[in-house]
Amino acid sequence: MAKSTAPFSGFEFMIAWRYLRARRAEGGVSVMTWISLIGITLAVFALILTLAVRAGFRAEFVDTILGANAHVTVHSSGVVGEDGQLIRGFTEPAAMAAAIAEVPGVTRAAPLIKGKLMVSDGEDTTGAEVFGMSPEEFASIPRIGAGSDAIGDLARFPEGIALGSGIARELGVSVGDRVRLIAPGGVRTAMGTTPRVNAYEVVYIFSAGRYDIDTTRIYMPFTEAQSFFNKEGRADEIEVMVETPDAIESYGNAILQAAGPAAMLWTWKDSSGAFLRALDIEDNVMFVILSVLVLIAAMNIVSGLIMLVKNKGRDIGILRTMGLTEGSVLRVFFICGAFTGVLGTVAGVILGCLTALNIDQIMSAINWVNGSEVWDPSIRGIYSLPAKLQLGDVMSAVALSLGLSFIVTIFPARRAARMNPVEALRYE
Repeated sequence: MAKSTAPFSGFEFMIAWRYLRARRAEGGVSVMTWISLIGITLAVFALILTLAVRAGFRAEFVDTILGANAHVTVHSSGVVGEDGQLIRGFTEPAAMAAAIAEVPGVTRAAPLIKGKLMVSDGEDTTGAEVFGMSPEEFASIPRIGAGSDAIGDLARFPEGIALGSGIARELGVSVGDRVRLIAPGGVRTAMGTTPRVNAYEVVYIFSAGRYDIDTTRIYMPFTEAQSFFNKEGRADEIEVMVETPDAIESYGNAILQAAGPAAMLWTWKDSSGAFLRALDIEDNVMFVILSVLVLIAAMNIVSGLIMLVKNKGRDIGILRTMGLTEGSVLRVFFICGAFTGVLGTVAGVILGCLTALNIDQIMSAINWVNGSEVWDPSIRGIYSLPAKLQLGDVMSAVALSLGLSFIVTIFPARRAARMNPVEALRYE
């Protein structure tokens, strides 16, 4: 009668190890083992790298949004002036900004002037959007002001203007050069409105990390922007920063109450929410697709184990007649398949993590081999391919790979365990 033994005893591992070391006559088993191992390694590597790039892209995208834009923008629905004309903006911006700043959780509230114009260095001309704000508020913008990636003297901002690096590169100007700003709605005369043209010194050039910001945005002192756009005593909107941007919805009612009945809110999620939702959908789809890839790689284990069971039929019959239980035979072949899954998963994790941590160097090598930039910031918005390793992503990839490897291993292992020893030895 077969004697039961403790599960996963040492002799079971010994037998499994001997089976994995296929002799030359059983080279097909060895080849299938290597194919399974390489397949799982590449599948886990692809899954971890994709999850890291996905997390990095989302983090970089959100960081550039929150680091260069208001978390909440307070607009005015407009009021009717004495002449019957609709006046947009806020006529008492300082008082409104102070009231909004008193809202719990609000870290900054600043009046803002916005306008679109043309900027020229005398030869080249490009379109831009001007943001007029006080020097103190400008210095506090994380991705643009103090501590950001910029050149020039931030203290001289009241004396000139700040350009995005994309505009400066397109016009070929640097700190100390002068550019002309051309606004279509300028000076009102008896003959109509003529364009306003003023020359300003470039005192600061910033790089926010977003292509669409660096190639379109100019900052100007608030009072100068009021004068340039004929908006003396007014502000177009109030820029609001909060402590917890992800929970921006919780600030809405309090900010509206502080701003008054004519105010309207536009949050960063309103402007970028559709893109973030698209990223979430893409994340889920990519995870499912790569999970299928891991499953396909794990199925190779089944092929290898079936070949191994067929080649070891005589050995199974002998072991069974010697008293080995069905459970022990199942565990022996389960160990054979699980070993491939575990080793492939470990190799895939190491390869995926190393690639994610060195993504910049790898992209530089690809650019060198390709002879040109393979990452176009004008299409993707950010300047480089980001990757952010997260423990949760790595663990989900490990759990998926090991889970599928263990599950698919059970079926050929059960087939081996249920093999009749008499049938296995009949033709030997």
